[in-house]
Amino acid sequence: MPYWFEPETVSLPLGDTTLTLETGRMAKQSAGSVVVTLGNTVVLVTVNTSKPRPGIDFFPLTVDFVEKTSAAGKIPGGFFKREARLSDREILVCRFIDRSIRPLFQDGFRDEVQVTCTVLAADGIHSPDIAAFYGASAALSLSGMPFNGPIAAVRVGKIDGQLITNPTFEQMKECELELVVAGSREALVMVEGSANEATEAEVLEALKYGHKEIQPIIEAQAKLTETSGKERQIPAAAADNSELATKIRGLAEAGLSEAVRVQEKKARYKAIDEVEGTIVNQLVDEYRNAPADLSTLAAVEDRQSGLGKLRKTAKDLLHDLRSDLMRERILAEKTRIDGRAPADVRQIACEIRPLPRAHGVALFTRGETQALVYTTLGSSSDAQTIDALHERSSKNFLLHYNFPPFSVGEVRPLRGPSRRDIGHGNLAEQSLRRMLPDQDAFPYTVRVVSEVLESNGSSSMATICGGTLAMMDAGVPLKKPVAGIAMGLVTDGSRHTVLSDILGDEDHLGDMDFKVAGTPDGITALQMDIKIEAVDWNVMEEAMAQAKEGRLHILDCMERDSASELPGFSHREELNEWAPRMEVVRIKPDRIRDIIGPGGKVIRGIQEMTGANLDVDDSGRVSIFAPDGASLKKAQAMVEELTQEAEIDRLYTGKVKRITDFGAFVEIFPGTDGLVHISHLAEGRVERVGDVVAEGDEVLVKCIDIDPSGKIRLSRKEALGDGIKAD
Repeated sequence: MPYWFEPETVSLPLGDTTLTLETGRMAKQSAGSVVVTLGNTVVLVTVNTSKPRPGIDFFPLTVDFVEKTSAAGKIPGGFFKREARLSDREILVCRFIDRSIRPLFQDGFRDEVQVTCTVLAADGIHSPDIAAFYGASAALSLSGMPFNGPIAAVRVGKIDGQLITNPTFEQMKECELELVVAGSREALVMVEGSANEATEAEVLEALKYGHKEIQPIIEAQAKLTETSGKERQIPAAAADNSELATKIRGLAEAGLSEAVRVQEKKARYKAIDEVEGTIVNQLVDEYRNAPADLSTLAAVEDRQSGLGKLRKTAKDLLHDLRSDLMRERILAEKTRIDGRAPADVRQIACEIRPLPRAHGVALFTRGETQALVYTTLGSSSDAQTIDALHERSSKNFLLHYNFPPFSVGEVRPLRGPSRRDIGHGNLAEQSLRRMLPDQDAFPYTVRVVSEVLESNGSSSMATICGGTLAMMDAGVPLKKPVAGIAMGLVTDGSRHTVLSDILGDEDHLGDMDFKVAGTPDGITALQMDIKIEAVDWNVMEEAMAQAKEGRLHILDCMERDSASELPGFSHREELNEWAPRMEVVRIKPDRIRDIIGPGGKVIRGIQEMTGANLDVDDSGRVSIFAPDGASLKKAQAMVEELTQEAEIDRLYTGKVKRITDFGAFVEIFPGTDGLVHISHLAEGRVERVGDVVAEGDEVLVKCIDIDPSGKIRLSRKEALGDGIKAD
C-alpha cells in the first residue's frame, strides 16, 4: 500500500456479500475510526470524546448518521444544492444506534462522546444503516472508552417463510417481516421493526435467528480490537457514599415507602418531593451547624462547595432509594406504583369525532396518557417525495407525532419535532402502514397527526390506537384495527415481574421497554430496549404472551367505546362532509394525450370547469380529486367522454362532420368519428349522400365494425332498423 501507515482489516461473509472492517487508514486523529464495507456500500464511523462538563449528572452521548448524495453520484435537490439538516431517515438510524450503545457504557462515565457515521459510498443494494452500526461498535471498542462491547446487529427479513440476513433494498419490499436485531454475545440489547401480522412464535424465531447471526460479526470486531485497540480507560472510582446512603435510608425509608404508594402521578410526586426535601434540608442543616474553621476565604469556598456536593449526593441517593422501594414492591408484592397488578391495563376511554371539520378525529385516553389524533385525506399531489440515496419514491401515508411540554406539565420552548418525536411517530406509522388499503382501492394520501395532550407512559402506543380510530372515522377502509401496548420488566436476577401498560416511572426504573403493536391476528410492529446485560428467552416469551393479552384487551375497549359511531368496529361507509372526494379512471396509455391536450390545454380546461384536480400517470391511471361529489361526477364524465372507445353493435347519436361521394363521416363523440357508407345511409338505393344527410345534422348510427387499424364503420340504416324494432 502506497502509504506510510498500514491499516488493519478483518473480513467475513455476511448475507449475500462480504463485510469488511478496516482501521488505520482514514480519520486517524479520532479516538476510534473504522471504515465498514458491505458490498459496494462504504461507511466511515468515528468516535471522539472530550472532558466532562463541570457538574454534569448524565452521560452526554451524541450519535449522527449522515448520508451525502455524492456517495450515490447524485446532486442534492433544492435551491442551495447542499445537504442541510438530517432527514427523518437519518435521525431514525441515529436513534437505533444510540439506543443500542448507550446502556453499554460503564456507570459513572460522564465524558462527552460523539459518534459520527458518514456514508462514503452507496451501491443502492445494501443498506448503509447496518454498516454504520458495525462501525459504531467497532470504533468504540477500538477507542479504549469504557464501553462494554462489542455488539452487532443484523436486519432479519422473511420472504416466503424463509428468514434471511440483511435483505437488499429490493428484497425488503417483499418482506413479510423485517426486524433490526442488535445484541451482544450473551443477549439482545435492541430490536425494532415491522411485520405483516406475525405471530409471537414467528417473532421469537426471528429474534433467535438474528442473535445467532450477529455472533461472527462480534468475533470479527473483537479480533480487530485485539490487534489495533487502545488500552481501555478506567473511570475514576465513584466516591464511597455508603455511610451517607445508610443514614438516608434510616431517615427516609418509612416516609418514601408511603409516598411511592400514592397512586395519582402529581400527588405522588408532591409527596415524594416533600419527603426528599425534608431529608435534604435536615442533612444540610447538620452540615452547616457542624463546627468548622472558616478563617480563610479558601475554607469558606470549600465549605460552600461541600454543601453543594452534599445536596446533589443526597438527592441522587434518595432517587436510588425511591427506585429500590418501587422495584421491591413490584417484585415482592406484585403491586405496581399505581396499585395495579402486573398484567392490568389502565382504564381506557375513546371518543370518536370530538371536534368538527376534521376528516377524521379521535380522542384516546388510557390512564394519564391521552392523544388527540387527526386524519386528513389528500390527493396524490399531497404525497411526500422521498429523495433517498438509492431511489426517489413517493410516500402517501404520513404519521406525525407531537409531544408538547404541557403534556407533562412542563415549560419548554417549542422548537419543532425532536428526535424522540420522529422516532415515536415512525413506530406508530410502521404499526399502521401494513393495514392500509391498497392504493387502487383507496387512492388518497393519508396524513395522521397525533397531538399528545397528557403523558404518563407510552404515548406512542396511544397514538396507534387513536390513529386506528381516526382513520376509521375518516372512512379509510383499514384491513384490520391496530392497537399497541408498552411492556416493562423488573428483575433482580432471581425474581422477575413482567408489566403491562407501563407508566413513565416504570419505564424509568425498569429493566426493559418493550412496545408491541398489532391486530387481533398478529404483530405489525415492535420496538424493544433492554437496559440490563441479558434477558432470558423464557422471560421474553412470557412478555410477548402477556403483551398479546393486553393488546386484545385494548382492542376490545376500542370496539366497545366506538360502537355507536363505528358499527362493527369498521370504517365509515360515507366520507365526512368536509372530506374531499376521489375517483380513479383507467384509460389506455395511448389516450393520455386526449386528456392532456396540446400544452396541457384540455386538462386545465377540465380543472377550471369542474374545480377538480386531475393527476395522470404513464400507466393510464387518472386520479380525480374533487371538493365535492358533484364536481367529481362532472370531471369523471368529461374524462370518460374524452377517452371512450367505440363498441360494435352500440347505437350513437352523432354529428355529420363531412360528406363525400361515397358516404358521410359522423363524429360519435369528441375526437372519434366513423364512416357511414352510402349503402348504409338508408333502406333502398341512395343516389346522392346529400339527399339523406347534410353537414351538421345529428343522426342515429350503429357501430358495425372496427378494423385492426382502428377505423370505424357505422350504419344509419341498421340504427334506424333497430329503433323500429325497439318501438
